[in-house]
Amino acid sequence: MIVFLFLGSVGLSQASVLDKIQTKYQKLTSFQASFTQTLTNAATKEQDVRKGKLYFQKPGLIRWQILTPDPEILIVGTKIVWDVFPQENIAYKYQRNQILTSKTMLKFISGQANLAQDFISQEQGQDKWGLKIKLIPKQPEPNLVLAYVWINPKTYFLNKVLLVDFFGNGNELTINQLKLNPQLPAQMFKFTPTPQIKIIDNTKKSF
Repeated sequence: MIVFLFLGSVGLSQASVLDKIQTKYQKLTSFQASFTQTLTNAATKEQDVRKGKLYFQKPGLIRWQILTPDPEILIVGTKIVWDVFPQENIAYKYQRNQILTSKTMLKFISGQANLAQDFISQEQGQDKWGLKIKLIPKQPEPNLVLAYVWINPKTYFLNKVLLVDFFGNGNELTINQLKLNPQLPAQMFKFTPTPQIKIIDNTKKSF
């Protein structure tokens, strides 16, 4: 299954920069982008690299589509989340609050994580991915004990994010071909199972 899954110019305080980033994302109505996701196993050093497309539409609708190596579509609606595996004809059904916790990758890349409020930030300088900030959660969770974000210093939007869990496993996402406020069809954020698809309903389970 899909693993769920900002600094400006010198002289600005980290708090003010985080506020600027938050403001930028809050003003968005929609966006779309391509991504490369690299999942690293801390124990074996093995990596799983995935490429796909991401679509976001207020008020919190998300379509996360892995194209290679194994197709998968995650559709986050207002109440229900579908995780679909087309080649296997299987779809997993969840409640939104089961999947979209406060510190998941999807929260980060859609601008819904409150960086200034939920994290202690440390400036890490600048590299080819942009301005780098280390984020230490004020209330660590097993799936997130440390994060790094790389910000475009001109736009204050994300170029890359790395989340590290309790075991040291990494979930890294690089973003490119970002388009702001595109017109996205409503059908993109809906899923209607065909009779051939087996549905695994997890909406009654607790996670």
